[in-house]
Amino acid sequence: MPILKIARMGHPVLRAPASPVEDVFAPQIRRLLADMRETLADSGGVGLAAPQVHVPLRVILFSVPPSRSEDGQGLPLRAIINPVLTPLSEDKVTGWEGCLSVPGLRGMVPRHTYIRLTGLTEHDEPVDEELRGYAARVVQHEADHLDGILYPARMEDFGAFGYNEELERYPYAVAKEAK
Repeated sequence: MPILKIARMGHPVLRAPASPVEDVFAPQIRRLLADMRETLADSGGVGLAAPQVHVPLRVILFSVPPSRSEDGQGLPLRAIINPVLTPLSEDKVTGWEGCLSVPGLRGMVPRHTYIRLTGLTEHDEPVDEELRGYAARVVQHEADHLDGILYPARMEDFGAFGYNEELERYPYAVAKEAK
């Protein structure tokens, strides 16, 4: 299973809406899921969308580390095919996001705190669940890729956007500017 090349901001595959998956069990979908898993593991990220690996299909992978989950349990890596998100609250919270397709940068992005996720598992089983907090943030970020949206387009304050090493060097200045 090869590690796939990540499309970077500016590539057309990241700007266009992705197409639905017609057959979950098609050999190319099985191969895509395996390759995306290996690519995500190699990257150290928590989520990946098929357009990020140059495949314009509605497929996402995501996980939530125990340290980032509300219950301390986390969520194991999972694939969702043809995901649909519905906000269950108007409440939003702003938090730091980075992206494999926008390497070396991060910014503060507002996201809904509570969403419903529907779609299919890789075994063609229906998914219908509610997500909160960091899990909701990760899924919204990955689903945005399926609609041709990168996180900078969601930002409201570009004073809280920059290169990772500079933001780590000057955290107080960035936090002050972001208010």
